[in-house]
Amino acid sequence: MTKANPTLLASGAFYVAQSSHGELIGCGGWSLEHPGTAKIVRGEAHIRHFATHPGWARLGVARSIMNRCCMDAKARDVSELHCCSTYAAENFYKALGFKTIAEANVHLDSETSFPAVLMRHALP
Repeated sequence: MTKANPTLLASGAFYVAQSSHGELIGCGGWSLEHPGTAKIVRGEAHIRHFATHPGWARLGVARSIMNRCCMDAKARDVSELHCCSTYAAENFYKALGFKTIAEANVHLDSETSFPAVLMRHALP
């Protein structure tokens, strides 16, 4: 639904997981900048572009990537993570401690949008 963001890919805060055979099985990252802007709010970070290959779903791939994101964000003095989740991924984020804040519409272009959920997680 989205295309790769070169800035996020080059940030050092976007991770991929590979199988023992080198197959890409998951990805995800975080940024200090609010998605689509250069706005930074002290203490906040944003979870970005999480995905898991369907054959590897529910095996801890995304959880492992999220743990890395949390660890690195805490090292940068982040105390709260935000994400914009699809409805399909809402339970994944809830299982990791995220709370649903509000519903939203993500606009892909001037005529296309999809429903989403805004979520927040306080880092311990």
